[in-house]
Amino acid sequence: DALVNQIVAAYTGWIDQRNDPKKAVVFADGTTVPSDCLDDLTKWYDDHKFVHRWEPGDFMIVDNTVSCHSRQPYTTDGRRKVVACVARGRLPSSSDTKRATRLTLPSGDPMPAVGLGCWKLPNAAEVVYEAIKAGYRLIDCAADYGNERDVGRGIKRALDEGLCRRDELFVVSKLWNTFHSHVDEGFKKSLEDLGLDYLDLYLIHFPIAQRYVPIDVRYPPEWIYDPNAANPCMEFDDSVTYFDTWTCLEGLQTRGSVRNIGVCNIGTTMLRQLLAYARIKPAVLQIELHPYNTQQKLLQFARSAGVQVMAFSNLGSASYVELGMATPAESLIDHAVIKTIAQTNDKTPAQVLLRWGVQRGTAVIPKTANLTRLKENIDLFDFSLSAADMAAIDALDAGRRFNDPGVFCQLAFNTF
Repeated sequence: DALVNQIVAAYTGWIDQRNDPKKAVVFADGTTVPSDCLDDLTKWYDDHKFVHRWEPGDFMIVDNTVSCHSRQPYTTDGRRKVVACVARGRLPSSSDTKRATRLTLPSGDPMPAVGLGCWKLPNAAEVVYEAIKAGYRLIDCAADYGNERDVGRGIKRALDEGLCRRDELFVVSKLWNTFHSHVDEGFKKSLEDLGLDYLDLYLIHFPIAQRYVPIDVRYPPEWIYDPNAANPCMEFDDSVTYFDTWTCLEGLQTRGSVRNIGVCNIGTTMLRQLLAYARIKPAVLQIELHPYNTQQKLLQFARSAGVQVMAFSNLGSASYVELGMATPAESLIDHAVIKTIAQTNDKTPAQVLLRWGVQRGTAVIPKTANLTRLKENIDLFDFSLSAADMAAIDALDAGRRFNDPGVFCQLAFNTF
């Protein structure tokens, strides 16, 4: 099939006035392949085609083969030779090995399956630069993280040094709660801080519309409206609906300011409602996903609706212990099941947790400033977890959500 695919590509893909399609494909001895045969093959492949936006270094694996073709220059008699070949390859026996390193969005844009999360990321400029140098192409940012300028400096350095092109990066940012009524302003600020002309993905960070805080008053504005008030708390803006905010994001995509739009931290019911009224469907849902919080039904629904899922807090409680939102005993890195599977696969516990996420078909965005772990976290595609491994990790689900505003807002921000 792979060889036939290349023959059909030669037959249909490079036909012009200098090339007679009825004589475009010949056997090695020069005999013309019957055109009715090629027409049938072409129709079959056209009925079963898919679109992939090629990136530097990509190659195609079809039915355990590597296929390619090349085209020689036209000769004086108006013909040229197209060479199609297949090299037999060997892949590990597991049928579930190597999920795609990119996920395709409804727009056709490829989204890397592994990225760098920038929440609480120290020395962001240097880490982002080193991440891109190590092969990361997805950078997950947010206005609320307070480090988009540093992230932008890291991106600029990488681009200036030719480590990659801008169109090879997939940069994400998020609209903060206080900008639901001022979407364009919030978006423009993130874009300027990152030093970019466009974003690849812009998300609504939380389904919470808070009272607007001007940028020149405080940025990022965070959760509390007036930290100097006698009773500091969150203040909500009930005049703006989620529909209003989403409509503004649709405008950003329509104008070309962002290539894709999406949402964070919502469940099945709210996602279903959004899909019902959205003119542009959300491309991505970013949610907390880890073995203690598998959210299988939400993942299943999103997938059925054509919405890709990006998982945060992939390693579980690690980022929340110091905030008092988790206990050291809830560590997934130290869990006996994870450690045993890691030892069996000769990988680190973190790699097992991230591989579990990738193998479920989600994008993962681990955060680390450690250069060794930075490289380990993206090294996920030379092994796969067995069905028994996946089932054992799935069984750890306890519905434990660490990043839940319904819990932490009352405790931390004096707001129910």
